[in-house]
Amino acid sequence: MGARRLIPLAAAALVAAAVTGCQDGGPPAELTATDLAVVARVNDGDTITLRGGAKVRLLQIDAPELTNDCYGLAAKSALERHVHSGTQVQLVRDPGLDQTDRYGRLLRYVVASGENVNVVLVREGAASPYFFRNDRGIYARQLLEAVEEARDARRGYWGACPGARLNTGLGSVTGPR
Repeated sequence: MGARRLIPLAAAALVAAAVTGCQDGGPPAELTATDLAVVARVNDGDTITLRGGAKVRLLQIDAPELTNDCYGLAAKSALERHVHSGTQVQLVRDPGLDQTDRYGRLLRYVVASGENVNVVLVREGAASPYFFRNDRGIYARQLLEAVEEARDARRGYWGACPGARLNTGLGSVTGPR
């Protein structure tokens, strides 16, 4: 294996070691299934495309749809503030949840600049917790705390969309655009 191949692997190992040791929003110590990737583009408020073409659906959250939901465009902009084209991210798997969705997208927590972007988006009111089949992953508690904080502060779509309501089985319910 050449030096060019070892450098990214060493960097991935260092980031994984650093993140697995975090207690504030970082994955638990036993969770080590992580990958480094570079964002090619933000598709919408909860999906990104990586360099190489793989799509990632941010796990356990749902953002309003771009075309017909209140706050859809703003949710995409919120995600773009945290991860934009060229951003290096860490993709964290949740061992208790599905690894891909029915569309073949990877289901991952996305860490950028040391922050769990999934939780940050919910805290900003740009997304809601979404527990498919009511399965709750390793960040369920943080996501529920974040949504309560956003609702109480009327942050994001909680202040902008009169029809907004919380339904963790449906995801973002914001009403029409």
